[in-house]
Amino acid sequence: MKIGIASFAHMHAYSYAKALIQLEGVELAGIYDPDEQRGQKFAGILGTSYYGDYAELLSQGLSGIIVTSENANHKEHVLAAAKAGVHVLCEKPISTNAADARDMIEACKAAGVMLQTAFPVRYNRSVIRAKQMIDEGKLGRILAMKGTNRGQNPGGWFVDPALSGGGAVIDHTVHVADIMRWFTGAEVKEVYAEIGQLMSAAPIDDCGILSIEFDNGVFATLDCSWSRNPSFPTWGDVTLEIVGTAGTLTIDAFGQKLNVFSEEHGYRHHFWGDDMDYGLVRDFVASIAEGKTEANVTGVDGLKALEVALAAYRSAERLAAVSPAEL
Repeated sequence: MKIGIASFAHMHAYSYAKALIQLEGVELAGIYDPDEQRGQKFAGILGTSYYGDYAELLSQGLSGIIVTSENANHKEHVLAAAKAGVHVLCEKPISTNAADARDMIEACKAAGVMLQTAFPVRYNRSVIRAKQMIDEGKLGRILAMKGTNRGQNPGGWFVDPALSGGGAVIDHTVHVADIMRWFTGAEVKEVYAEIGQLMSAAPIDDCGILSIEFDNGVFATLDCSWSRNPSFPTWGDVTLEIVGTAGTLTIDAFGQKLNVFSEEHGYRHHFWGDDMDYGLVRDFVASIAEGKTEANVTGVDGLKALEVALAAYRSAERLAAVSPAEL
């Protein structure tokens, strides 16, 4: 099976590429990147071909392509893949606006190809186990959730709204919003958000606190801030606390680690746990092999999570709660 990668603009592209190389029967058939120096560099590291034209990469008999370009360029690359009959794994957020996301979903559906959103947190064992416990009724009826996805400011094009669509709120809301939807089986009814620029030199939102109401009555909060400084021991976190009528469950998706203390370095965080990016890519490849046209994590999942972030921005502007249905 031949899989290509469209752009190494996003830092996840390298870990996805490494995952592809580990999978039996899968060939990393090539890398497209408009930045020739960057594309040639990673093609050399990964032992594959570089293409300066994504149409040429798509003509190489690909079964699938992983789109890891800047958020604003996702639509162009996904539509081209759909037209070529190639299945797509698209980095999150699926797009910078809901209209483009809907166009991408419709184009892939019309072409009969799969559009999967890159939400690797779904492939963390603690998250999977929590989903099983919720489905088995072990927490009773879910009442409320509290989540965090705090990280470091990635800089680069991530702080250019024309390419990213926004800052921390669009970057870090979508992961946990997706998990909350998955756990509850419910849709977001209303979002109230307070958003600000408190730490970054660039004029971009780096802090956000969201209050979310679901259509089944569940309430949730989410801290999606880029609040980790460059010397922080880890890039960030994904945590969830779920309160039910029969119990409370706490998740730390990056808790599979050792705390290492030394005279030379002080505290270091040594992670030994799940490779969620590998799980994501393996699932994408397996779905193609099984002949699926609908992924386990769909384009609609990507759209619904994006709508939460977009509603948060509108809420902060209005100083009022906003329904994603308005978008």
